[in-house]
Amino acid sequence: TGLKKLTHLFLFSGIGGLDLAAEWAGFETAGQCEWAEYPTKVLEKHWPNVKRWKDVRELTAQSFFERTGYRDPTVVSGGFPCQPHSLAGKRMASDDERDLWSELFRVFRETGARWLVAENVPGLLTSENGRFFGRILRDLAQIGCNAWWYSFPAYACGAKYVGERICIVAATTGERFGRVAEKQEIGADEKYLEMLGSWEARQNDLLLYPVRDERTRGSQTERNDDGLPEALDELKAYGNSVNPYQFYPIFRAIEQIESSIPTE
Repeated sequence: TGLKKLTHLFLFSGIGGLDLAAEWAGFETAGQCEWAEYPTKVLEKHWPNVKRWKDVRELTAQSFFERTGYRDPTVVSGGFPCQPHSLAGKRMASDDERDLWSELFRVFRETGARWLVAENVPGLLTSENGRFFGRILRDLAQIGCNAWWYSFPAYACGAKYVGERICIVAATTGERFGRVAEKQEIGADEKYLEMLGSWEARQNDLLLYPVRDERTRGSQTERNDDGLPEALDELKAYGNSVNPYQFYPIFRAIEQIESSIPTE
């Protein structure tokens, strides 16, 4: 057997929360896809050499291979837009033009990734009275995937806010399915406990090193194209971001499972 190269393709990247979690667990970021301008600037600053797409509809298996040299990433992940499902919105689900679950699913299927890690707000579970979530599970079942879902509040790993996220993990083979149960306690590994122990000292790191050294504050005059202080853009990017501490255990478990499967 030999060591596997573990790669991660992140859709709807935001400011890179899942990329941090994956890289902490030993994955290489192979590609990112982000539509919004400010989060893209953050990604460009901290992942300058990673290939990037703006429109998820233009990210195909062929373009992924041509630009990265990889044909089958280990994991495709994404926090597909939450507005169609959030309790704070109209909850139009599949009738909302921002519903992009089908694009995340398409990229996962077309690239031949072995794992899917998808995240969204808790409202996903009750969107369309549960029918939308049922659609997700049906899509995965139809291509032979086993799937699990979890609720991960940020406060469970030491944050001072709730930050609940629903995470869906899907594996493409029965062998991987059989090994998941063995990894239920992975969140308590030594590295993770060490990371949580330094939470207080690292809370500011979750802003992921903003593009400017000094962020704009409300009383300052620097404005964006909408006439609003750019600090509001940053707060929105942070608020919409995934907390990497919540998702590290998932990527760590996937890394251990992949490492336990002999290479072909």
